[in-house]
Amino acid sequence: MKTVIPRTIRALSAAIILGSQYWLSAAPAWSATQERPDAGMRTALFEAINSSDSFTDRFDAEVWLTDMSQRLQGRVKDPEERLMILKQVHYEARRSGLEPELVLALINVESNFDHFAISSVGARGLMQIMPFWLEEIGRPDDNLFDISTNLRFGCTILNIYLKREKGDMRRALARYNGSVGKNWYPQRVYKALGSTWYQQ
Repeated sequence: MKTVIPRTIRALSAAIILGSQYWLSAAPAWSATQERPDAGMRTALFEAINSSDSFTDRFDAEVWLTDMSQRLQGRVKDPEERLMILKQVHYEARRSGLEPELVLALINVESNFDHFAISSVGARGLMQIMPFWLEEIGRPDDNLFDISTNLRFGCTILNIYLKREKGDMRRALARYNGSVGKNWYPQRVYKALGSTWYQQ
């Protein structure tokens, strides 16, 4: 005897399946900061934390801040917080030899600019840094929800991965996410870069 499933139940089941697929695709990515650092990575990160660099071209930074602030407005409503995030992104990206727009795209994918974001595996903040990094470099009291601290960790880690991948940013991004050899994560970052953060 054939079982007949009411139309409303079939529709509800389809909605649940579609909803779960959306949730999985929209959920914050698990970053590759789950990978334990070796001695070289610990040294690089420790030096970065103690760095006191500053902007080299303030005029260019201000032009960039004005442009990017308009783009970020829909995600971060408070103008002071928005400018603070952007200033720190520009600063930490340049310090690490990265393009600030790419870092914005990565943050867009990782946390959607929620600096209190926590992933299902415990990664924290804008760039989704795992807490064990603090122990690894002997700074257990640092706060990964602090925007400056989180960005310094994230940009330094991505820079280390970029060097290890001999300048191949796609592989560096995949390593950041813990998906080396796969292209889905770099594609998400580059899609965000092209649609929102690429500077004309």
